[in-house]
Amino acid sequence: MNAPAERAPGPLVVGVDGSEPSLRAVDWAAGEAVLRGVPLRVVYACLWERYEGAALARDIGKPTALPLAQDVVGAAAQRARVRHPDLRVTADVVFEEPEYALVREGRNASALVVGTRGRSGVAEMLLGSVSLAVAAHADCPVIVLRGSHDNQATPAVHGRVVVGVGDEAKESAVVRFAAEEARRRGVPLEAVRAWRCPAHESTDHPLLAGEPARLHEKQAAEELEAALRDLPVDVSVRRRTVEGPARRVLVGASHESDLLVVGAKRREGRFGLQLGRVAHAVLHHSACPVAVVPHPERDA
Repeated sequence: MNAPAERAPGPLVVGVDGSEPSLRAVDWAAGEAVLRGVPLRVVYACLWERYEGAALARDIGKPTALPLAQDVVGAAAQRARVRHPDLRVTADVVFEEPEYALVREGRNASALVVGTRGRSGVAEMLLGSVSLAVAAHADCPVIVLRGSHDNQATPAVHGRVVVGVGDEAKESAVVRFAAEEARRRGVPLEAVRAWRCPAHESTDHPLLAGEPARLHEKQAAEELEAALRDLPVDVSVRRRTVEGPARRVLVGASHESDLLVVGAKRREGRFGLQLGRVAHAVLHHSACPVAVVPHPERDA
């Protein structure tokens, strides 16, 4: 019996809305698609334009102030083709709320790329509601382009990809994703495990001072090693355990990283934002692009 054919990877999907952050996302996503060897799919999701766009443009007498959806998505796709002539690019307009449309697009995508914010007028240091919703619900990895990324996935600026290894050390999807991103860029993977010594375990006895901390640090190192055990041998890995809250440790590491990778649990049937506190914090404060990789939450 012949083995089933391996499924080809889906396209890389990037969401656009005509704003400058979304156009920078197109530039970055085009480079990432080339690295992955997959097509780029540009999607403009807009609910209001289906019902009100043309009428509103006529009413204000300035049709150029409200570019048609096809113009927006077409210009974004052409921008990607100019930067990477050999890249296969498709574009589509979806008349639906952006967060719902992009999450659905993610079901057949190898990854989703979104900008920090759209045309809401919110300061760029804050994460837009669409980007947050997509990162919290998509079934595929979501890359949110925070910080300074020079509008391109390569060449590497800082020469490293950082992955945060959390309590779910046995969940390998996050580490595998980070390892592949590092390999594509030709840079080392830096695996970081934050640890803390609870205050009630500290002691003032001079012979025991520091012992609880050493035990917690040792446990963090063992968990980190377990998480990296199955990585391919051709991936260069730097291991680092750091005392402190994981949110602070990873945001600090983002200042010297080209991509920060974190995990997000997904539990079937659960509603609301499925992001942990660490992922939520780095999405708001990271100094570099953040990849949120979903993994199923296992019942006890």
